[in-house]
Amino acid sequence: MTFYFYDLETSGFNPRSARIMQFGGQRTDLDLKPIGQPHNLFIKLSEDILPDPGAVLVTGITPARTQKDGLSEAEFLKIFNNEIVQPDTIFVGFNSVRFDDEFMRFLMYRNFCDAYEWQWKDGRSRWDLLDATRLTRALRPEGIQWPLNSEGVQTNNLGDLAKLNKLAHANAHDAVSDTLATIDLAKLIKGKQPKLFDYQLGLRGKKAVEEFVRAGQPFIYTSGKYPSEYEKTTIVQVIANNPNNQGVLVYDLREDPEQFAKLTIDQLAEAWRYSKEPDKLRLPIKTLKFNRCPAVAPLSTLDKQAEKRLQLNMQKIEENSKKLTAISDWPKNILLARNILDKEQQTRLLEVPPVVDNQLYDNFINDEDKQTMGLVRATVPAEFDKVAQQLKDKRLKTLLLLYKARNFPQSLSKEEKQIWNNHCQLALDATLSNYFDSIKELGLQKGLTQNQHHLLDELKAYGESLKLKFL
Repeated sequence: MTFYFYDLETSGFNPRSARIMQFGGQRTDLDLKPIGQPHNLFIKLSEDILPDPGAVLVTGITPARTQKDGLSEAEFLKIFNNEIVQPDTIFVGFNSVRFDDEFMRFLMYRNFCDAYEWQWKDGRSRWDLLDATRLTRALRPEGIQWPLNSEGVQTNNLGDLAKLNKLAHANAHDAVSDTLATIDLAKLIKGKQPKLFDYQLGLRGKKAVEEFVRAGQPFIYTSGKYPSEYEKTTIVQVIANNPNNQGVLVYDLREDPEQFAKLTIDQLAEAWRYSKEPDKLRLPIKTLKFNRCPAVAPLSTLDKQAEKRLQLNMQKIEENSKKLTAISDWPKNILLARNILDKEQQTRLLEVPPVVDNQLYDNFINDEDKQTMGLVRATVPAEFDKVAQQLKDKRLKTLLLLYKARNFPQSLSKEEKQIWNNHCQLALDATLSNYFDSIKELGLQKGLTQNQHHLLDELKAYGESLKLKFL
């Protein structure tokens, strides 16, 4: 069994609409010793996608850089699936479960690869060092220097952790540099708190998480959704199954449940609805998904120092737990309130025209189409039409031309080129105006370096070239 640490630099923050521009990765053994050389791969940004100018200012990676040094998505995935996706690999990143893994799934989907098998088949699994780091800070911080931001608020930023603990991190927001810093951070945590490190690693699988969570007892839970003043950590209790995904709804036992017990279903939904209003009554319920490597631990791991550091009143926690158990109709009402919010979300999604690139989660792909997807990847572009007749899933039928245009543009017929040009025209017509506005707004900010101004000029010229070509 080995670790494969990896990090991505992307054209934006939404895995449905943005793209991977740089991939960095390094395999290690379970003692975190490197195996082989790191991967450092750039991926070409196709002409129907505009980067977020703000993201480019952070990474320094422009579309021109990817066109010059990058592989097509299909070429990258050949390397990834042949060299990196090996049996018994644990894929690890820093915030990878919520960010990098999602980008990889959409990349796989767009390019006729199974979006999930790379992380579970043949003994493979995944883990996320960010929440593991947060839980270490909350429960066993000894031996590690923990950073604060400029406002004195606790932060677990990778760059700050590396700097404070004198870990190598030559170039933040470079995928390879971030990957190597993540490995060094893992070494630090494993060296200073080996028992907690091994415990969290052993509890990464969804079956193990589910067994732990469903034991029926309150437990420690660390998540980015909880306040920094409590080290992102609290004690929770399961109140219901999550109706939409594999997981549960958990209640934060810092809060007295009686204040919510008599609320109507509509009032519960309102308290649960996201808002930036500071004084709004907030329902302290969160979704815990078994397959997202949540950082959880039993109450027995708490010591007096941790109780004080996390500002936990254990007597109040126990009282709130008893009160929560006594509210018999709460699970039913909570699920009804959740149903209101789910319907609102579905309505919002229906208001946005569907884009096939974004439809990974609309439905599972059947086994027959999975086999045909393999044929697509193995077939020369000239034979795509024959293979396409075997596809049943409408998404895959639509994706095939996009896959061909993005990866094998020289193989397009005259009619296919026109379809691709129309696609690019529609995509750019919807995004180019905001793209130029963003460049202009960023250019007015104070403190930009000469290189950042140069990047903005390059992005503007890139946008103008696409406008001239397609609009």
